[in-house]
Amino acid sequence: MAASAFGIVSSADNTIHVEGLHDYRPIGAFSFLGRFRVIDFPISNMSNSGIDRIQVYVRSRPRSIAEHVGSGRHYNINSKRGKIQLLFSTNSAARSIYNNDINAYNENLDIIQRMHQDYVIIAPSYMVYKQDYKQLLDAHIASGADITLLYHKVDNAREYFKNCHTITVNKQKGVSSIDKNLGTANSKNILMDTYCMKKDIFIELIKDASWMSSMYTLADIINIMCKQMDVRAYQHKGYFASLTSLEDYFHSSMELIDYDIASDLFKADWPIYTRTTDSCPTQYYDSAKVTNSFVSNGCSIEGTIDGSIIGRSVVIKKGATIKNSIIMAYAVIEEGVHIENAIVDKWAHIIHAKNIRGDAESPQYIKRNDTL
Repeated sequence: MAASAFGIVSSADNTIHVEGLHDYRPIGAFSFLGRFRVIDFPISNMSNSGIDRIQVYVRSRPRSIAEHVGSGRHYNINSKRGKIQLLFSTNSAARSIYNNDINAYNENLDIIQRMHQDYVIIAPSYMVYKQDYKQLLDAHIASGADITLLYHKVDNAREYFKNCHTITVNKQKGVSSIDKNLGTANSKNILMDTYCMKKDIFIELIKDASWMSSMYTLADIINIMCKQMDVRAYQHKGYFASLTSLEDYFHSSMELIDYDIASDLFKADWPIYTRTTDSCPTQYYDSAKVTNSFVSNGCSIEGTIDGSIIGRSVVIKKGATIKNSIIMAYAVIEEGVHIENAIVDKWAHIIHAKNIRGDAESPQYIKRNDTL
């Protein structure tokens, strides 16, 4: 059944900004658990669900996404029939009010219209979860609904998911409204920005939204259409993270250090594909002490690491301590440096700042290429 759907991986709009990290790359290109990029999750979900025609929308700072996705061959897409297409939009200024999903779809409407599949499944490049889209599509068709939304029930919406939408669902799983999460209650149904509908309905929504307002997003137009169309909700179970703030990115990464939580996301029968980087194994010296951490390949470890995520080819010198932190690829941490509750971006070099500490709710961020 999934063969009758094509996939769209959407980009975060102008209302979402992740402090620091977002200045250098879109959220889809963020490093996740050292060896993955965030965009690997939606593309792998589609590939595993038998969807082999995928459009990836890229707006601001496209280079890192383009380099990582490339031809898409590493996502196990059928090379004869399948295809990953990178699609760009001209209104790509990161904070522009015109930088939204409807604008991007409108600019590429001819390509959407040429897709020969009857259905479309749209998933965001800024959320991490595992979902069989065959099940979503089958449930959508069986219900006879116009649109089906994927949602996740959370009990910590006051602290996290601040930039997300929420949905109001009735007993028949009908959606009556889509709102912003204002952090007013813990228990919320978080919209996962994942939609299933007929291609023809999707095209009509793009046209309607463009006609009503240049600022309307897909969520905005569906919220308006809730009164006229049959919009249903499909509940997602399992691990779910929305990386729409620095705190959410840090919290979501850190909780996956827990083996039980990680094993819910990573299953042998549902591989998460990524572009592999060939490098030597990590070298641990006699002085190294590593506990409860993810360490990627190519690193040189002489210091102490506890409860942290270490990216590729990181150097941690003797006497350095990394605790509850994310150190991204190619960073160098010199002797005697203590880092706790922090995110250190790629190619940063920590030499003279001997004590860098944030707190678990508000991590310290060290810029890319920075020397401290």
